[in-house]
Amino acid sequence: MLRPLPGGGRGGAPVRDGAPVRGGRAAALGYLLDRAVGEPPARLHPVAGFGALMGRAERRCYRPTRPAGVAYAGTGLLAAAAGAALVPSVTAWCYLALGGRSLESAAMAVAEALAQGDLPRARSLLPALVGRDVAQLDAAGIARAVVESVAENTNDAVVAPLCYAATGRPLLVAVHRAANTMDAMVGYRDERYRRFGWASARLDDVLGYLPARVTALAVLLARPSRAGAVVRSLRRDAPHHPSPNGGVAEAAFAAALGLRLGGPASYGGVAETRPLLGDGRPPEPADLAAALDLARDVGRLVAAAAALLSAGRARLGGRRRG
Repeated sequence: MLRPLPGGGRGGAPVRDGAPVRGGRAAALGYLLDRAVGEPPARLHPVAGFGALMGRAERRCYRPTRPAGVAYAGTGLLAAAAGAALVPSVTAWCYLALGGRSLESAAMAVAEALAQGDLPRARSLLPALVGRDVAQLDAAGIARAVVESVAENTNDAVVAPLCYAATGRPLLVAVHRAANTMDAMVGYRDERYRRFGWASARLDDVLGYLPARVTALAVLLARPSRAGAVVRSLRRDAPHHPSPNGGVAEAAFAAALGLRLGGPASYGGVAETRPLLGDGRPPEPADLAAALDLARDVGRLVAAAAALLSAGRARLGGRRRG
């Protein structure tokens, strides 16, 4: 929204309202809250409640058609809008949408099981991170799955909430979180969800497009010595990934870590071969610590950038008012 300067300013020039200024501060505060205390317990978490609501919505309106899927996605968007209206706090929504600490905890638990040589436990923990079939994965396959999940979820559960919080619009944070949750629930290419989940998957693709590119930029800044490899992987490999956003995050992480991601995987009993990302070697259990270090650095950079942009806008606004 635009408003005139008091006294008209220079020729009555308008200045923008303070939403982006507040949003940058709220994004940084939400990030600090997530790092300090983590997510609320599942029984109290609004996102878990939203998931339960959408589970009921699926049971009521499921049909193997796109119109039914559009109705399902519309229900989720209305619920998100209602939540943003009830709790119009950017900081609160940013904190609730962020999942950086829980992502790190889940990945570290798998890494510890691998370090102990406990493959059954590692496999049992892996579904908290990935949707692929895990029963036949060896240590290398588990390591690859974790690195790919850390890359994609750093975009979905860290960078994207920070980007949308930085706008100062709680509705955008809530809508992105809703779209990402619906995509995780129904955005599959199997027989049941290929048509029903189409609308949720496309909505998540649209809302995740810009954050994924911010993620890639943050990876470049976090690992400048690998910049050439990251750019090469983004240009050559990311476009071949089935996800227009997950491929960008995974390609950037693969190159920054000197690894090669992608390859065969199974989802719901259906085998797929994902395109290869990066020029390095396949991931090993010892690489999980480096992947988590990179994820933390990316989150810090984006949160710091939001805070700095907020401070810069505030100073600029002060000069204009002066």
